[in-house]
Amino acid sequence: MSEEDRHFSAELAVIGTGLAGFAASIFALKRNIKTAQVGNTGAVAYTTGYLDLLGSLAPDYLASIEDPWQGIEQLRDSHPRHPLCRIPKDDIFTAFEQFTSFLGKCGIAYTPPGEFNVSGLTPAGTLKPTLCVPATMQVGSAAFSQKEPCVIIDFKGLKGFSSRQVVANLKDRWPKLSSKRVEFPDMVSGEIYPEVMARSLEVPATREKLAKILASAAGDVKVIGLPAILGMHAPDLVREELEQLTGLQIFEIPTMPPSVPGIRLREMFEQLFPQKGVTLIPQQKVDRLVFIENGAQLSLNDSFGPISIHAKSVILATGRFLSGGLKAGVDGVSEPLLKLPVTQPDSRREWYREKYTDRRGHAVNSAGIEVDSSFRPLDNHGRPYSKNLFAAGVILAHQDWIRGRCGAGVAIATAYKAVEEVEKLLK
Repeated sequence: MSEEDRHFSAELAVIGTGLAGFAASIFALKRNIKTAQVGNTGAVAYTTGYLDLLGSLAPDYLASIEDPWQGIEQLRDSHPRHPLCRIPKDDIFTAFEQFTSFLGKCGIAYTPPGEFNVSGLTPAGTLKPTLCVPATMQVGSAAFSQKEPCVIIDFKGLKGFSSRQVVANLKDRWPKLSSKRVEFPDMVSGEIYPEVMARSLEVPATREKLAKILASAAGDVKVIGLPAILGMHAPDLVREELEQLTGLQIFEIPTMPPSVPGIRLREMFEQLFPQKGVTLIPQQKVDRLVFIENGAQLSLNDSFGPISIHAKSVILATGRFLSGGLKAGVDGVSEPLLKLPVTQPDSRREWYREKYTDRRGHAVNSAGIEVDSSFRPLDNHGRPYSKNLFAAGVILAHQDWIRGRCGAGVAIATAYKAVEEVEKLLK
């Protein structure tokens, strides 16, 4: 393939293959914006599948909040520079609605955004406040709310998920919860892995075998919880068939990352985006980004050689440290692609508190780039770096998405606003 065959043109280039990058491409598709997306390994596979808006508030993040919308109003007073405080409620709601609707049409159904958080179960047996959950997990949240009798199932040889641990940590709040360990069909010896189990359940014969095991393990209980293994590409159909075969209500609980719900999302995006017209170049790092008179030029390489992309606009959604959007070094935190200034503590000594587990979090986790009201990154002089450059996701400063349990909220809402600004620019 010649270098001439490796040039692409687009109205929008999205740099990043994490949740913010994929959300930006979804919103661009809805607006019929010709899009190219490229990025190094994103963190989608490491997510639980839950879509948090806001689950806890500073300064100490002690209590989970039930009403994330009221929580954002409180943030506007205490942390007005938080990315979520710069977006109207109606736009945040629309962003979640459009994002979950897209996922559902592509085969992974989600509960729609509501007025309150729901309780999502974790593999440690704790509860996580979240706005939207995969349909495969909805029964679990409802069963916990109603305190229905329930059996949590784990499997011999599966590491990182213990039904006894889940029950031990939830027993006080869910008295009729119990645990049972069973053997997964045709995997009776050695260590087994959630991804392998999920792919095996796409075979009807395996589902039939598992259904008999689950029906026996449930006894008189009508609700059972499983680690997230209900298929990779059609989880709702797998769950529906298992429920029909067993007569039970079944739900999933995320396992330790990388978890199957995150892998499902990543594979769905990578398979469907090209079919919908997105030029998708995953698992590749942009080496150079230069802004020119009529847009921007991106340069990168893959195993076939150099690639260039010309785009009229760019959304920087490169994430934080795990994805390479930010780098930490002896001289501080930096943004490696464009050398954008990073808001951060004055000294490395101020990055962390004395205790790693301090509930107030650590200052370095709020480091990031600054943007204007149109989500354009700012340069060292406080001016937009380029009228054609926008940013979205957790690369933005003034948010601690881990402590605030707002990673998906920041990603989805800011991607929505960035694409909205791109659309204005293109008109």
